[in-house]
Amino acid sequence: MFKNEWTPFLKEEFEKDYFKRLSAFIHEEYEHKKIYPIKQNVFAAFENTDFSDVKVVILGQDPYHQPNQAHGMCFSVQKGVAIPPSLLNIYKELYNDLGYPIAKHGYLMSWAKQGVFLLNTILTVEDSKPLSHKGKGWEIFTDEVIRKLNRREKPMVFILWGRNARDKKVLITNPNHLILEASHPSPLSAHTGFFQTKPFSKCNQFLEAHHQAPVMWKIED
Repeated sequence: MFKNEWTPFLKEEFEKDYFKRLSAFIHEEYEHKKIYPIKQNVFAAFENTDFSDVKVVILGQDPYHQPNQAHGMCFSVQKGVAIPPSLLNIYKELYNDLGYPIAKHGYLMSWAKQGVFLLNTILTVEDSKPLSHKGKGWEIFTDEVIRKLNRREKPMVFILWGRNARDKKVLITNPNHLILEASHPSPLSAHTGFFQTKPFSKCNQFLEAHHQAPVMWKIED
């Protein structure tokens, strides 16, 4: 396992009964089915954004369920992979909000390295079967992750897009933090409360007001 501040927390969760059951299920799934992301990338969000570096949390639902898309960070795809519709709408809102041109790729590593924690609430999925790993234990795990972040005193921003993410609002009780919520950026719902919400500028205004560096949201080619 990677070595950063998340490691003791992860080890503690891995020892719990619910996670042992989840682990056994996931192991069996990888043995017999096509599961995304690859095993090495399941905890990529934790590897690439250390606990004390988190300044923004973006919550997704479950990984992309088509080949070569998911790599362990919500909404992100590797360079060379077509930009998924939800991410394209995120880029459109980024243009509306801050004027940054729509990126030519969907790789969000530059966000992660600046403290944007790209967390799905479910960390694995079967090929072509969205939400196929719902209710298997991942939600227990990621709820604990959110609670751990919520307890941190350093102010951060939680960006909750869509019903699944917004349901997690009850876990965010620390008044130090800012919650930004909106419809999901999916083409099915983006026009009903996602566009024109200006989450990127609002996020940076909050960070700067609390003496933290703003996020450079522009995705370089």
